[in-house]
Amino acid sequence: MSTAPLTTGKAQRRSQRILLAIRVGVAGERADGQKFSETAFTQVVNAHGGLISIKEPLQAGQTVIVQHAKTGEKVTCRVVEVTSRPEGMYEVGIAFSEASPHFWHVAFPPEDWTPRSPEAKRSEGPRAYPSSKLKTKG
Repeated sequence: MSTAPLTTGKAQRRSQRILLAIRVGVAGERADGQKFSETAFTQVVNAHGGLISIKEPLQAGQTVIVQHAKTGEKVTCRVVEVTSRPEGMYEVGIAFSEASPHFWHVAFPPEDWTPRSPEAKRSEGPRAYPSSKLKTKG
């Protein structure tokens, strides 16, 4: 999991983004009125929504219900951006309709946090451990 700020040339984000895969259920209604429901995964989450990978071709402005697979919690979201991927999937940016900063059940760093902040844990790079201390799955 990365907590480093991800930036683009766009305006400053409202909250830090965290790379995190969480299984979610996504349900809604297509333009033709048919209901759909699909299991999807987040790629990035933040206190205001996230980015999910999904097969359903959603549309910007569409309303969907996202259900956290582990907690069962549901939140109404608005689709804000859709990007088609070559493998038949879509990357979909979602925004919570109402403030839900605890929906993902992760602690977000403060808005002014950077890897250079004094509070940030500093990585010294890879450390050598004796092989007897390493645990392996067998």
